[in-house]
Amino acid sequence: MTSRVSGAVTAVLGPTNTGKTHLAIERMCAHSSGIIGFPLRLLAREVYDRVVAIKGADKVALVTGEEKIVPPDARWFLCTAESMPDRDVAFVALDEAQLGADLERGHVFTDRLLHQRGRDETMILGSEALKPMIRALVPDAEIIARPRFSTLTYAGAKKISRLPKRSAIVAFSAEEVYAVAEMLRRLRGGAAVVMGALSPRTRNAQVEMFQAGEVDYLVATDAIGMGLNMDVAHVAFAGLHKFDGRRRRRLTVAEMAQIAGRAGRHHRDGSFGALAEEGPDSFLPEEVLAIEEHRFPRLDHLYWREGDPDLSSIDALIASLERKPEPGVLRAAPLATDLQVLKRLADEPWVRDRVRRPAMVARLWAACGIPDFRKVGLDPHARFVSRVFGHLSEGLGHVPHQWFADEIARLDTMAGDVETLAGRLSAIRSWAYIAQRADWLADPKHWAERTREIEERLSDGLHASLTQRFVDKRTTALIRRIGADAGALPVTIGPEGEVLVEDHPIGRLEGFRFTVEAGARANDKRLLLAAAEKRLGTERGRRAEALIAAEHDAFTLAEDRLVWDGHGVARLAAGASLGRPAIRLERDLDCLSQPMRDRVKARLEAWLARSLDRQLPALVRLAALAREAKASPAIRAVAAALEDAGGIVPRQPLRLMIDALSPDERRRLRALGITIGTLDIFDPRLLKPGAAAWRRTLMTLWGQTPDLARPGATILRRDEPGRGVASGYRPLGEQAVRVDLVERIARAAHDARAGRGPFTPDASLATSIGLEAATLDRLMGDLGFRKVKPAAEADPVRWIWRGRPPARPAPRVEARPGNAFAALADWGRPS
Repeated sequence: MTSRVSGAVTAVLGPTNTGKTHLAIERMCAHSSGIIGFPLRLLAREVYDRVVAIKGADKVALVTGEEKIVPPDARWFLCTAESMPDRDVAFVALDEAQLGADLERGHVFTDRLLHQRGRDETMILGSEALKPMIRALVPDAEIIARPRFSTLTYAGAKKISRLPKRSAIVAFSAEEVYAVAEMLRRLRGGAAVVMGALSPRTRNAQVEMFQAGEVDYLVATDAIGMGLNMDVAHVAFAGLHKFDGRRRRRLTVAEMAQIAGRAGRHHRDGSFGALAEEGPDSFLPEEVLAIEEHRFPRLDHLYWREGDPDLSSIDALIASLERKPEPGVLRAAPLATDLQVLKRLADEPWVRDRVRRPAMVARLWAACGIPDFRKVGLDPHARFVSRVFGHLSEGLGHVPHQWFADEIARLDTMAGDVETLAGRLSAIRSWAYIAQRADWLADPKHWAERTREIEERLSDGLHASLTQRFVDKRTTALIRRIGADAGALPVTIGPEGEVLVEDHPIGRLEGFRFTVEAGARANDKRLLLAAAEKRLGTERGRRAEALIAAEHDAFTLAEDRLVWDGHGVARLAAGASLGRPAIRLERDLDCLSQPMRDRVKARLEAWLARSLDRQLPALVRLAALAREAKASPAIRAVAAALEDAGGIVPRQPLRLMIDALSPDERRRLRALGITIGTLDIFDPRLLKPGAAAWRRTLMTLWGQTPDLARPGATILRRDEPGRGVASGYRPLGEQAVRVDLVERIARAAHDARAGRGPFTPDASLATSIGLEAATLDRLMGDLGFRKVKPAAEADPVRWIWRGRPPARPAPRVEARPGNAFAALADWGRPS
C-alpha cells in the first residue's frame, strides 16, 4: 500500500440501524473523491446505485471481484473490501470492520483498517466490540458511539404459522432457506428469498417483492445482517447454529445481534425471536439481555496476514504470507483458501519450472486468489486454479478463447430447478472474475460483457424460479381476506394415511408426501394443509424414525430411486465417480428438520454402501484404487478405466497399460475379482442379473445406458438387446457371446495347443453353449489363431497359434475439463 499523507481518522461504532453507512455515504459525497469498502458485493451494488443517483453514473465506480464499472472520470468508488483500489482519494471508509476477526477474510479487513487512508478523512465503521482494537491499532482515531434509533425487543418463540407480517426468517444453509420458504408458501402464500450467493439482480428482484407487499415474509441467510436495508418488523431465527467453514457452532451473541438488528427501521421499533421454544436453537436469557441492551464481549484480537508479500520467489511468497505478526492484538490469520491453493500448486514441478521471476510469482498469486464461488472444496478448486494458471504461464499468457467460450456457453441455459440455476449462477461468477482481469484474456472487455449478460439471464431465471416455487399469490390473497387461524382446527390421520380436518378429508399422507384431495376446492387446499401441518409433522417424524430403524431388507432400489415402505424417499445421483454415487433425498422429506434429514440420509447412505459392497464389490474398490496416491500410474489408469466403464472394458484400448502392470499388480486386480482376459477385462460377478441391474443404474447416472440382456443368456442373436461389451457380450457376427465364456474358450484353446504347432481344439464347450461354426471361426481369429488347410476334406479342422497383432496407438481423445483423470490423457504415449 502506497504511503501517503492522511487526514483525520474517525471510528463510528454502534449496533445495526444506527445510520453508520448512511453517514459514510454523506461524508464521501461531501469530498472531491472517495472509496468505501463493503463486506458484500450485494451491499456495494446497493450503495453504488444510491451514489449514482447523487453524483451521476459517469463519476461513480463499482469494483468487485466479478463486476467492474469504472468510468474514465470516476471519482467515487464503491467496492468489496478485497477490491478496494490503492488510489489517492480524499475520503476512505471501511464498513463492518469488526470482520477483521473473521477466520477466512479477517486479514483483508485488518489490512484495510491499518493501511487504507483518505487524504482528508478516513472513517472506520463497525460494532462496539471493535473499540479495544481501534484504541490499540489506531490510537489517534476519534471514536464516536452511535446509539440505535429504535428499540429492539425479544418477542419469544413463534411457530412459522404464527409469525407476524413483515417478518424475516433467518436460516444458515441454502437447504434450510428453501425448506422454510416452502413451508411459508404452503402456510402463508409465499416468501421472498435472499442469500449472499445471489446476484445483485436476483436479490433486488426478490426484495422488491417483499418491499412492495407482494409477499409478507422474507427468508434469508445471515447475509441479511450485513447492512442490507429492508422494511422488516420482526426477525425470527430458524436456528442458532451454523457451519463456519470449519465446524458447526453456535452463533456468538454479536452475530445474533447483527442479524436481529435488521428488525425495525430508523425510529420504528423491531422485535426478534426464534422458531424453537426450547432446545439447542432457543435463546438463552443472558443472550436476550445482551441483544436488547447491545452489550457484547469486546474483541481481543484481529487476524493479520502480510498485505504486501514478497514476490521474489514462490518460497519467499509463502514465507511472507505465513509470517506471524508482532506480539499484541494481531494474530496470524488461519490458512485461507488462496494460500492453501498456492501451497498445493507449489508442490507441482511444472509450476516450479515456470515460476522463476517475480512477475510470474505475482501472476501465480493472483490466480490463487480466484474465489471458490462454487463451494466445491479445496481439491476441485485447486485443480481449476491449476488449469487456469497453466494457461496464464504459457504462450501469450491468456486463457484460451475456445475453452472460456465453451465453459460459459455450458452455463448459458435456463433449464433446471432453483438449485441448478443457483449452481450455474455461482459458476458464472468464477468466469466473470477471470474476465475482470485485463491481462488474462485476449479480449477481456468482450468476455466481461458476455459473462455479465449470462449472469443477468441466470439471475432473471433464478428469480422467476424462486417466485414460482415459493410464492402462491392466490393463497396470499386468501389469507389476507379471511384472516383465519387455520391452525386451530382439529386434524386426524387415519390408518391408511387419510388426513381429515374436522372430519372433512383433505388428502392422504403417502410416505412423506401429502397429496391434497382431488375434490377439494383450490382456494381451500393450502389453508387446510396449514391446519394439518402440526399433526403431519408429528406423523412424518414418527415415520422418519421408523425408516432410520428399518432393517437392510426394508429398502429396495427401483431404477435410480430408493424405496422404503412402498414409497420413494431418495434418488441416486452422480457422485465423485461412477463407483461412488451420491444420495439426494426426495423433496417430500423437506418437511423434516435438518437434523432429522441428516439422520435419514445417513441411514440411506449406510444401506447404499452395504448394497454396493454386496452387488458391486469390485467397483467400489476400483474407485479407491484409482485414487490411491501410492499406486503406480498404470494400475490407477486401469482401475479408473474399469470404474468409468462399470467394470467391463475391452482389453485392446488398455493393452499398453496392461502390459505395464507388474505381476504383483496383476495379482492385486485378480484379488479384487477382476479377470484380465484375452479380449476383455471384467468382473464376472457383474454378469449376474442383480449386479447387472445395479451396474446399469450407476452408469445411467453418468449418461451411459447399456442395454440389459435377458437373464441367464450366454449367447445373443443380432437382433436381441444387450449386444456389446458395455453390456457384457462380445459381438461376433450373427451372435454375441458373454465375455466370461469368451475367456473360457480362449483358455481351453491355449490349453489344447502345443507350442505353435497345429492342433484341434475341443469343440464341446462351444457346442454346449450354442456357438455356430462361423461364430467360433471369428472368435478363434480374434484370439490370434489361424485355421490350417486340411490335407483331406475328412480331416478335422486344425488351428495354429500366430499371436495377436500388436497394439496400435489409440486415437487421441481430449480430456474433459475438470475430469479427475485428465492428467492421465498422455500416459503411455510416445514422447
